[in-house]
This record gives sequence, C-alpha cells and structure tokens, in this order.
Amino acid sequence: MTWILGVNAPPTGWHDSAACLVNGDGEVIAFTEEERVNRHRHSLYRKPFGAARFCLAQAGITAADIDVVALGWDSEQLYPRRFATDAEFLAYAVGLDFGARTPEVVRVPHHQAHAASAFYASPFPKAGVLVVDGHGENESSTIWTYQDGAEPRLERSWQRTASLGYAYDAASTWLGFSFLNAGKTMGLAAYGRAAHLAVEPLVDLTADDFGLAVEPLAESRGRATADEIKAQYDDTVGRWRERYTKIAGADGPRVPEERLTDDPNAVLVAYTAQRLIEQTVTHLAALTRKAAGVEELCLSGGVALNCSTNGTLPGPLYVPPVPHDAGVALGAAWTVRPPRRRAGALRPYLGVDVWAPDRLNGGAGEGIPGARGSGAGASGGGVPGRGRRGAEGLDLSGLVRADLDIDELAGLLLDGQVGAVAQGRAEVGPRALCRRSIIAVPDTADVNTRVNTLKNREQWRPFAGVTRPGYGDRLWERQEYLSLYMLGAAKATELGRRVAPGVVHVDGTTRPQVLHGDEAPAVGAALDALERHGAPPVLLNTSFNDKGEPIVNTAADALRAFRAMDLDFLVLGDDLYRKPHRTGGAR
Repeated sequence: MTWILGVNAPPTGWHDSAACLVNGDGEVIAFTEEERVNRHRHSLYRKPFGAARFCLAQAGITAADIDVVALGWDSEQLYPRRFATDAEFLAYAVGLDFGARTPEVVRVPHHQAHAASAFYASPFPKAGVLVVDGHGENESSTIWTYQDGAEPRLERSWQRTASLGYAYDAASTWLGFSFLNAGKTMGLAAYGRAAHLAVEPLVDLTADDFGLAVEPLAESRGRATADEIKAQYDDTVGRWRERYTKIAGADGPRVPEERLTDDPNAVLVAYTAQRLIEQTVTHLAALTRKAAGVEELCLSGGVALNCSTNGTLPGPLYVPPVPHDAGVALGAAWTVRPPRRRAGALRPYLGVDVWAPDRLNGGAGEGIPGARGSGAGASGGGVPGRGRRGAEGLDLSGLVRADLDIDELAGLLLDGQVGAVAQGRAEVGPRALCRRSIIAVPDTADVNTRVNTLKNREQWRPFAGVTRPGYGDRLWERQEYLSLYMLGAAKATELGRRVAPGVVHVDGTTRPQVLHGDEAPAVGAALDALERHGAPPVLLNTSFNDKGEPIVNTAADALRAFRAMDLDFLVLGDDLYRKPHRTGGAR
C-alpha cells in the first residue's frame, strides 16, 4: 500500500498546521488540524506532530511506512538553501521519526494545493476553481480548470500585493482584531448592511480584470523569498489601513471590542471591506466560470471562509470544509494522488475519535481507540451502551450520568436548556458540524444572548442554525452544497425569522447547516424528536469551545469545557451528563 502524508507545516505554513493521510487510491484515512490536538489556537509556528501521529495511528501504520510527504507550499522558493537535505527539512517541519528511509518530499505550490482540496472534495467531474487568499508563493488570486482524469490548468493569476486578503487583514487589524479573526469583521459588517450604509467603492471592475483602490506594489521578482513577501505584506497592509483611516476619519475604533456596534466608524470600515470582497469575488467567480467553460464552481483559500460573500454567489457552488491553510494538507496529498473514486461531496468527519487519549502528543501515539477503520469512532457512537467506551480514567466526579434518551434530550432543549455534544470522530475545519457542538432551541432572541455570554463572546456576534433538509427549505434560501459545512450565509424566510430568531443575524441572514441521515447521531435524532413533539426541528449550532480555545477534540477536552462553561448538559458518546442541582432551563 502506498501512503501519502499531506501537511501544512512550518516554516512555510506557520499557522493552522495540519496533517492528512491518503492511501494509494487517494482515499482520505484521517485528517485533523494540529490545534485540535495540542490545544493551541491556530497552532502558530508549531509543526503538525500530533496531527500526523493521529493519522498514522488511525491507519495502523508507522512513519516508516510513509512513501511521500506532500507539503502545501514551495518551501524551496520561500526559504532557499535553509535545509541541506529532505531529512533535515522533515525533522524541522513534521518531527516524526521516518527511520532509515527518508520518504520522498513533494512541494506543491500553495494555490494548487488549495485548488486540489476544493475540486477533489466536490461532487463535480469538471469545475472552475477560484483560489483567493492573502498570498501564495507568487500570487494572491488564481483561476484554474480541473477535470477528472486530466491535468489541472492554471488559467490566470494576480500578483501578491493585488490581494483581497491583505485588504481584509487591514480592516480586521484597524478594528483591533487579529488577521486570524476575520470572521469578527464579517459579523460586524452585517450591521452596515442592515443599516443600508453607502460605502466608498474600493475596486474598479473591468470586463476581464479588476483594479484595487490601493495599487499593488511593483514586485521586482516573481519568485520572492519569505522575507521579501513579509516586507511587501507589511507595506501593503499599512497602506490599506491608511485608506480605512481616511474613510473613517479615525485610526481605530473609539469603543471597546464588545461595543463595536455602537461605533459608526467601526461598522463603516467593516462593511466597506466586506463590500470590496463581495464585489471582487463575484466578478472573479464569473471570470472563472467563463475560463473553465462550465457553471460548476469551487472556491478555496482563506477568503472562501467569508460566508457572507459565498452566500451571494449563484450555484452550482462548492466550498470544502477546510478552505483555509489547513486544507492544503489535503490538497497537497491529493495533488500527488487524486482520488480514484468519488461519491458526492467530502464527508468531513475525518478527525480524532472522542474516546482517543487526552493528548496524542503526550503518549506513544499507538493503540488509539477507533484506529484501524471505522467502527464506533466513524459512526458517531450511535449504539446505546457504547458511549462509555474509553471513559476509564476520565474525571467524572461531581457529574450526574444517565444513558442518553433522545426524548429526554429533546425535553431539556424545549425547556430552554443549553448543552453540548461530543460524539464520534471530529469534523475537520473551523466549523462545528454537530459532533463537537453547543446546541439550543433558537425560538427567542434571548438564547443568542445567553450562548454568547457562556462562550465569553461579544454580544453582537451571530449564531448558525441546523435542521433537516425538508425543513431547511422553509427556513432560509436553499443552498445545495454550502449548507453541508456552514459556509454560506442564506436569507431567512418569514417562517425562519419567526420560529428561529436566535439564529437570524441583524441583516436577516443565517449560516445554516442541513444535517443528512445519521452523520451526527445525537443532533439528528434530537431534531427528529423535536418534530415529533410538535416543535420546529431547528437548533442553534455553534462550536463547543470557550473563548480563545480550539474546538474540543477528546472526551477529556469536552469534560473540561463542560465544567468551565455554564452549560446545562453534555452528550458524551451515548451518555448524558448533567451538573448537580441543574434541573430547569434558563427561561
């Protein structure tokens, strides 16, 4: 058997490091972000050591069995002559002991890795692929044509400093956020849309191109090093911040982060940047479809996490669950070995089983429960009595346990309680897709306030809804693929605004998930039970994590978060845990 380990790893992939294992048929065996394992948000400057160990354990192999390590960057361009040998590079970037035989190292250009992760995860046999992010090695936006059985074709590219990602980073940092918190900028921008703000256009769209209000630098070299790119980034982002300062008449917000909606300048800057992204990506999407000669479109790159923009684009449209930099681990592996068989869109539950050891970094990395195949780890633990598998050694003191009864769970939810679910193998990507989620009935706006409070988030930030396919068509605009992974904003219907106000943002949109079959057993069963009880089958769904933490991964993570947060109940596998004396809801 051939084994390909795809990675996003330092020094090139210095944030959102990840590892993905693909076999000789291009089948994804395991995939997780390093932050889920080491519990450091975005895993800054950290190699994907724990993520890679999990992947090996899931397949039941060792590092010596790996044939190819595929990196989603051209590290030789960015860091020329830094590593004398591939073995030296692998020791720095991954940290596994590959034994006497060094695997082949394939360096895949960053945007090609992004494009492959989107197309091969999609259900399309042919598609145009648009990649938009901060930058790759030599570009900021690219257009590709992908087709099964054919070599991908790069149609167009734009230089690094013509970057939509840089423009959005500048707005985010002007607002006081990290560039890694662009989702906050997007959430704040909705207040400008709701107020029908008129904003200064920052892009000039022509028939087959675009020009930004902040002109790109004269880049003297097409193949720059990392140091040169960093200098260009700082220069370009600085000029964009000056532009936002001119627009707002201030060099930053005048109120604290939790009150940004009270600052008209903050809302103006956020919405101005958001409109820039929406206008330009809409134009680039049309150019991509024209170049590829088909309507099927895939998006990837960090800008593809902008759900508000995705929701404005016409279909057929697909965005993978990991469009950001973690996804190049998957795309690099698939560039080496594309999947031979594809059956619909990628199933995202490829991560660590909830009953895995507390820290994959701290143990031998072998014998992880759920490894070597699917079993309960893949199914989500939907069989009664299987929920306590691996619970030995966990601290369950002070908690009241019961077997999970779905009607009882529905009753708790209808009583206004807010709880969490941790079941089966975790989803990949930044969106919780009901296997590591906080859930509540969203029938009042007050639930939004409570969940933001227990997650220690700003009160102006929105939440998403999850439902079943038939009911989703009644609650919001239909999305064929974006709602698989909560990656597209959709306008709520009158019914949606009436029965689920807790997941409708100020601009009348939500970021829905439509849950099919038993892919997330507890939440799916709870939705069905709500309907049996005569209640609307829709829940608030948000990530199970406290402020500043990654989404929970293992049972131990879930128990720690449950104790630390003001949650009412926890579904852990097929067990239901509650805190003593917590009997009623929050109403």
